[in-house]
Amino acid sequence: MTERPTAPPALFRPPQISWRWLPVFRRNLLVWRKLAVPSLVGNIAEPLITLVAFGYGLGALVGQVQLNGTAVPYILFLASGSVCMSAMNAASFEALYSAFSRMQVQRTWDGIMNAPVRLDDVVFGEMLWAAFKALFTSIVILGVMLALNISHSPMLLLALPLLALIGIVFSSIALIFNALAKGYDFFTYYFTLFLTPTMFLSGVFFPREQLPGVLRLISDVLPLTAAVELIRPLFLGEWPARALLHLVVLVAYAVVGFWVALALTRKRFRN
Repeated sequence: MTERPTAPPALFRPPQISWRWLPVFRRNLLVWRKLAVPSLVGNIAEPLITLVAFGYGLGALVGQVQLNGTAVPYILFLASGSVCMSAMNAASFEALYSAFSRMQVQRTWDGIMNAPVRLDDVVFGEMLWAAFKALFTSIVILGVMLALNISHSPMLLLALPLLALIGIVFSSIALIFNALAKGYDFFTYYFTLFLTPTMFLSGVFFPREQLPGVLRLISDVLPLTAAVELIRPLFLGEWPARALLHLVVLVAYAVVGFWVALALTRKRFRN
């Protein structure tokens, strides 16, 4: 009597995470230490140049913006959005280009999985590593903002776990595109069709109240919008309005994004 072949495990089964993600994270950290200086320059220089150029240049023309009926210096308005954007960019670059290199080009993931480490642990470790890079970059940028006397609100300490969550959200979303990519050129879709519109529609550079109705509705559901709505009041020494709602939005994006990314990565390695 012949046995029926067992069906392969479901792609969207719950993640099976163990502490074996930690060596994946540690391995990336050890490699990054050798390239820390150029990595930091790449992740930090652009947002700081944007902050100085727009904050002081355009800020001298704009002066102040109205935020919930309160006049806010434009450089403070921009800085609070820029740190969220920096976390988004740092997490995205790491979970796209670096993760794809380790997965497809260098075949590092294959080597890791020769040890008793599941693919779920590898993807989870990559996601947390990208989130760590985003948090580290954001902390350095926050330090520069403090040095420039843009804000000294003690509530900025509450921004650190939020910036880590932002890194988790966008590294999870980026890993979806990483699982689908055939080459580096594929990431153009992510940056052109998702990341760039997100930056301009989420209230980083100007108040979202200026947007037309349809674009405002799109802006309301973007993850960066929730991030900015949580971080910006902390720069002003205020508690965010509807903080729980924005947190739920970010957590939902993180959970769904990671689950989809893991399922697509399972499919890729199964094939």
